[in-house]
Amino acid sequence: MSGNDEDIIGIPGGAESLIGVGGKVDREALFALYEQSGEFDDDHPVTVTFQLARDLEKRLDRYLVDRVPFLSRTALQRLIDEEAVTVNGRIPKASTKLRKGDRIVATLPPPPSSEIPAEDIPLDVLFEDNEMIVVNKQAGLIVHPARSHKSGTLINGLAWHFKHRSGGALSSVGKDIARPGVVHRLDKLTSGVMVAAKSDTAHWRLAKQFERRTTQKRYLALVHGIPEPEADLIDLPLGKHPTIREKYAVRHDETGKPSQTVYRTLEQFTVRDAADGTTRRYALVELELRTGRTHQIRVHLSHLGYPIVGDDMYGGVHVTAAMLGTAELPGTAATTGRAAPLIARQSLHAGMLGIRHPITDAPMEFRAPLAPDIQCLIDLLRTNGTVRSLSLGGTQLQP
Repeated sequence: MSGNDEDIIGIPGGAESLIGVGGKVDREALFALYEQSGEFDDDHPVTVTFQLARDLEKRLDRYLVDRVPFLSRTALQRLIDEEAVTVNGRIPKASTKLRKGDRIVATLPPPPSSEIPAEDIPLDVLFEDNEMIVVNKQAGLIVHPARSHKSGTLINGLAWHFKHRSGGALSSVGKDIARPGVVHRLDKLTSGVMVAAKSDTAHWRLAKQFERRTTQKRYLALVHGIPEPEADLIDLPLGKHPTIREKYAVRHDETGKPSQTVYRTLEQFTVRDAADGTTRRYALVELELRTGRTHQIRVHLSHLGYPIVGDDMYGGVHVTAAMLGTAELPGTAATTGRAAPLIARQSLHAGMLGIRHPITDAPMEFRAPLAPDIQCLIDLLRTNGTVRSLSLGGTQLQP
């Protein structure tokens, strides 16, 4: 029990000490919990539960500002949008009005330290000026710090780049949750074009473009099977997976958010495994995002029965040289053998990003060549299989 407004209950792992004077979450206690305990991490985060003892006539986001004072209202709204907060077991909006008896469960990220250390991480910079920087993110690089240990991320690499090469810094927007300059994200294992803001004005204006869906985002993916029809609009609502925390799924209930992906098939491949005679089919598809939900492309394609190659979370298989019937082993496969995966991640690449410059409003388009691992796999399919190329019109990415 803490204060007159609510009871604080159900905090796992004996974390009741997180709650300080007035029922507020203590920043330092939360930091220490993440630092000292091996139990809590990104897959097992700290959650705190509040149950209102009386009507407060207050919006959810304003209530959380009172309870989690070290996070800004904008940061808390982002947590709500990311479905890290529930009210009575349901996904709320920031504007949800709270009533007596409501039960609020909030997943709390580790509070950021005041500085993000600069690290010499190789970056492929496509464009940079005083307002923004555009990079071709390599696969395996996390965009921003997700734990109290803030290292090995794109943000760390950008900090080093600004300090030693170009000058400047990331915007201060999002700094309170260790996401300075981040206006959009790519999954850790997805490669391709990303923009980050260097000034606060640029940050807000770029963020508005993504929010209003005026940006252009196109991806390339190698998928299992031959999509039918060859081009289509996938219009299926997405939300959190009902049982697996880290996954998303098509949801036709109140938790599903409108999600639209346009796909166009660029090439179709048919290969035969000489060892067992198995015939396998793959396709290279271009995808255009009309919304930007977490894991949107991966879930949409998997739901239709065309999972992305290497995306084992959503039904994809790691392709080997043996599966492609190739006698000549490329790169690392030459030493690891025919049964070794040719690509160790989902074959998904953000190939094009179209935005308007946040200050001049001039239209800008940035393209990133395919990552070497995906390109290698496509080259093997072209060499060892039967290929059918399609021309479906529109501005297609060229792998």
